[in-house]
Amino acid sequence: MQTIHAVYENGVFRPIESVEWPEGTQVEILPSLTGTDQDDGLDEIYEILSHRYASGEHDVAARHNEHQP
Repeated sequence: MQTIHAVYENGVFRPIESVEWPEGTQVEILPSLTGTDQDDGLDEIYEILSHRYASGEHDVAARHNEHQP
């Protein structure tokens, strides 16, 4: 079965290239995002980083170079 690339617009999937199927052909779609809309996995990382970490240290910026060579 060939892969059909499409764009979702106004509630309809529109093929980007021509499709040689008869009008009204029913298909089953298994979505896979491509291009810039693809999930790069950073959402989970940003969620974790958005939570404040309670280290008990009040001024961690004062110690930012402590472990540098």
